[in-house]
Order: sequence, then C-alpha cells, then structure tokens
Amino acid sequence: MVIKVNSEAIRKAIQQKYSEASICVEGLFNYPTGKAGVEGLNYDATFVQSAPKELIDGFCGVGNPFSLGEIKAGETVLDIGCGAGFDLFCAGKLTGANGKVFGIDLTPAMIDKAKEILDLAGISNAEVHLASSENIPFENNKFDVVISNGVLNLSPDKEASFAEIFRVLKSGGRLQIADIVLKEELPPEEMSAKAWSN
Repeated sequence: MVIKVNSEAIRKAIQQKYSEASICVEGLFNYPTGKAGVEGLNYDATFVQSAPKELIDGFCGVGNPFSLGEIKAGETVLDIGCGAGFDLFCAGKLTGANGKVFGIDLTPAMIDKAKEILDLAGISNAEVHLASSENIPFENNKFDVVISNGVLNLSPDKEASFAEIFRVLKSGGRLQIADIVLKEELPPEEMSAKAWSN
C-alpha cells in the first residue's frame, strides 16, 4: 500500500523532536541514549574517554557506523544527520589533520550544539551545515565516505536521499549507515508526522 506523506509536516515534527533532544535526550527515544547508548554500541573506548561529556550525554544514535569499515587518515567524510556531533568527533579523530569531516542536520538547535561542542573538543577539521538528506549542499564526487546514524529512516523521500548520497560520493566511495527498519508495514493511523519522528 502506498501512503501519502506530508513532507513539510514530517520535517517540522523532526525539528521539534530534535530541538528537544539538543537540550536533553533522556526519555525521548525507545532505545538507549547518552552514555548507555555509546557504550552499548561498542564505540572505540579511546574516543568515548576523550570526548567531552556534552557529546556523550547528547548521543542518540541507533548503531555504530564505524563498525562497518575503516575511516582512513586524510579522507573526506560526510555525516548525514550529525546531531550533537559524536560521530563527527570520531570521524574527525580518524581522518586526522589532513582529513576533513562535514556534518549536516535538519535542526538549527542541533547545528548550534554540534558547533559549540566540536569547538570545545578541539576538532578543527569539521564543518557543520543546516541541510536535509534530500538536498545535500555539496558538489558531486566530494566524499570518500558518507556515514549516518539513525537518520535516513526519518527521510520522507528516501529515494531522493539515496540519490543525493550517491551523487556526492566519489567513485568507489563507501556508505556506512546504522538505522532502524520496520519488520512490517505500519497501519495508516500510526503514520502521523509526529509518529514519523519517533
């Protein structure tokens, strides 16, 4: 069954939810967040120990995109839906001084938080931009790796998101995502804009 979605209403619901998450993630999601989330997903302990507390406390990812492949020194990485910036922090450390990491997020409050915390953490090879996964503001063939953590499931137009990802990836580039998928189709009454962002 094809269900029509109101993309603008979904984006507003997502921005509302993640504006709340930029203040405190506790109790907002149906999975472990903060320190419990990071530790449960087997992130590299050196990153967990060296990250500012604010990065750990603001973590609301659903998986560990770094478990899917190596990020090499000198590479250029895009994080779609960077949130407060923990995955950007990890990517910035992995790519090193000669690498570059970029984050995009749909929520202005998350962008502000990520910039502030990455600056606090001394990550100088990162940039954060306000943008959606359906309209990525970078040129073709720019990135060695695109990562995402619990974000592409939120997109109301996944075909557009994946088309944009493959547009900005270099030939031979890698896509490393962690996400949530449905095992069965939801009934139409559960497909509200608010439910979409949960």
